[in-house]
Amino acid sequence: MSSYSMEEFLQKTRQEEQPADVMGLQSERILEVNLDGQIWAKMGSMIGYQGDIRFERERAFEHGVERAFKKTFTSEGGELMKANGNGRLFMADQGKRVTILDLGGRAITVNGNDLLAFEPSVDWDIEFMRKIAGMMSGGLFNITLRGEGKVAITTYFEPLTLPVSEGAPVYTDPTATVAWSGELSPEFHTDVNYRTFLGRGSGESVQMKFEGDGFVIVQPGFETE
Repeated sequence: MSSYSMEEFLQKTRQEEQPADVMGLQSERILEVNLDGQIWAKMGSMIGYQGDIRFERERAFEHGVERAFKKTFTSEGGELMKANGNGRLFMADQGKRVTILDLGGRAITVNGNDLLAFEPSVDWDIEFMRKIAGMMSGGLFNITLRGEGKVAITTYFEPLTLPVSEGAPVYTDPTATVAWSGELSPEFHTDVNYRTFLGRGSGESVQMKFEGDGFVIVQPGFETE
């Protein structure tokens, strides 16, 4: 059989068996949801589905007046859509790698652009990073998710988890920071020499500092303005 045959291509790219859990990975860059009810997802993330599934944009006050106010004035988290029905739903975000996390009663804070989907049992809210306001143009707001259920996040290439412990703080580039454990509350400071050393232009560089006990997830690549 030719290495470029249609049959070989179909065999290599054929969808895997349906996952036993609600969320599963069809591949490292495609999330599959075994939908029987409802799930929240990033608007525009659906790439295909099988079955009887309906999609609805998040209504203005569906998650309360306070969150609607935050979304209006921050544009954080993008638009959410609600998928209802029964079937197999496939989602992706610009070819980014997908990671599924089972919260198990814990909390995690995720950059709004890196949140792909979460189960309706998960509670969430928008967090405003006041200390960094005016210091940089993006990354001011993040989404904190907590409770029981699964969350799917995305990263450019393979994520790296950095442990944070007492007396051993971790410093990260805000544009490379994807998520951190709910026990942590980052602080921001500037390093005048940082961008100068890397040749990225003039002005102060903002870094995130994590202290306490938990973890931080970073990615090796990110979009540049």
